[in-house]
Order: sequence, then structure tokens, then C-alpha cells
Amino acid sequence: MIDRRLGRTKVRVSPLGFGAAPIGNLYTPLDENRALATVDAAWDAGVRYYDTAPHYGLGLSERRLGAALAHRPRAEFTVSTKVGRLLEPHPAPTGSDLAAGGFAVPDTLVRRPDYSRDGVLRSLEGSLTRLGLDRVDIVYVHDPDDHLDAAVTEALPALTALRDQGVIGAIGVGMNAVAPLLRVVAEADVDAVMAAGRWTLVDRTARPLLDACAERGVSVVAAAPFNSGLLSRPRPPDDAFFDYGPAPEAMLLRARHLAEVCARHGTVLPHAAVRFPLRDPVVAGVVAGFRSPAEVTSAAHWVAGDLPEAAWRDLAAVAD
Repeated sequence: MIDRRLGRTKVRVSPLGFGAAPIGNLYTPLDENRALATVDAAWDAGVRYYDTAPHYGLGLSERRLGAALAHRPRAEFTVSTKVGRLLEPHPAPTGSDLAAGGFAVPDTLVRRPDYSRDGVLRSLEGSLTRLGLDRVDIVYVHDPDDHLDAAVTEALPALTALRDQGVIGAIGVGMNAVAPLLRVVAEADVDAVMAAGRWTLVDRTARPLLDACAERGVSVVAAAPFNSGLLSRPRPPDDAFFDYGPAPEAMLLRARHLAEVCARHGTVLPHAAVRFPLRDPVVAGVVAGFRSPAEVTSAAHWVAGDLPEAAWRDLAAVAD
């Protein structure tokens, strides 16, 4: 894969990034061997960008990712993690994090929002320990929906200082909502924003964000290209999810129309879904979560092969 530069930094990411939430037991358990095999398959397929967070499995994702990459040449891969949620001992564990956080892990820890300078430093220190690394390349402020002022005035300045000192290579914010990211791009000195599920075949609400980023030299990392699974199969099933919940009927019908267009052009819906974000030059990479070697190998194959322009024109007609 030909890597792309993030903003004006020297940090580079592969067009396909490995989203490590699933190997943190997102929704359902994933055994250790399969988690490691999935990361190995990503490496073998040319993926060199790996994204994780303390939130994912209460640190399990970071630990597994670090173990899987431990024998790889450090200069050959890029890792991003996130700050804003400190992991602390749970005063009253229930036995599972599924209800509170969505991960099938014991809830011996609890997440505490902290977007202060000290919180950023503590979070990053914990991530480095779990990853077994002496540095991470990119740090995003994680979902500061209810803490946007603190993210802009405290967390990002703290990260800016670390970047300027050479401790980290690039900084940004990762969110599902577009409006807060627009504020971040306008007010903060970020290198990238991670927009989850908002620049996809069926949800293009991030268009204003992409335009703003292009004007300011900020890169976009398009996460969740399959929109919670809606676009992950050749034909979306009746029980498909969209945006972390059951897909609305209108969205399900649109996705099926897109699938029909893909079939007419000799490809499948997941191919178009993972390839679409990369068509805009401001998008440095697309990050998707994977639970098996087969999933990541297929996605890498799709990213490497573009669709003909006639297919994109027909897909655009349905999406619009």
C-alpha cells in the first residue's frame, strides 16, 4: 500500500488502517489467538496503520495490539491511541463491561472523563505501558462531545506541546459528530480529525468538514466505513445495524440499492464502501474494525483496487 502523509507532519498512514476495537472484545469475546492472527493478517496484507484507545476493552485492545506488533520493526508502522478517558479501579464491579461500555470484558476498571493537561499525560503514560511502546505516532482526543471546551482549551494544547517537543508526531480529535469537529478545525492546531461513520457511501454529512480541512491543511481519517455493519455484506440483511442501532428502513433500502449497483458493475458493496472515502484527496486513510484474518485480507484487497468511474457515477446517483 502507498502510504499518505498526515497533514503537514512527517507521520504517514497506510490507506487502510486497522481499527482495534474488535480485538478489545467489542460486543462479543474474541480469543487471544484469533486477535493476534487478525493483526498478523493485516500486516501481511500491507496495513501499517493501527488505531486503538484505552476505551476499547478497558485497555485490552492496547495490550493485544502491542503484543501483536512487538516483533515488528518499529519504524515500519504507525500507531494512534486516544486520550480523554482515564482507566481507574472500579469501586463496584458488576462482572461485565457490556452494559456500560459495550465490551465483553470484566469491568474491574471504570472510565473517568478527564480532558485536562494532567489527564492527557496520565492517559498517554498508561497507553504506552499497555502497548509496550516508548512512543505513539498519533494521539486523538476521544469523543469530547460533552467536554468540547476542555478539549479545545486544555487537552489539545497539552498535545500540541508534546508534538512540538517531538514526543508524538501528530495530534487530532476523533468523533462521530461533524459540528464539533468543524469547531476543532477552526480553533485548534490539529493535524488530523478522525470522523467516524460520517463520510461513507450512505452518510456524507462530513462534506463541510472535508472542505474545511482541505482549506487548513488538516487530514481526515475516515473511520467506520461500513456504518456499524450496514455496508459490510454484499446484500444488507433485514437485521443490519447502522450507527450503532437497527438500520432505519429508508437507510436499509438505500444500502440495498447501492448493493445492486455494485453487482451490476461486477463488485460488491463492501468494496465500494471501503474504497469510497479514499476518493477525496483530503482523506489520508480509512480505518475499519476487523474480527478475523479473512475480513482484513478482503478489505486490503478492495482498497487496492478502485472501481470504474461509471460505477461511482451510478453509486452517486443512488446515494444522493
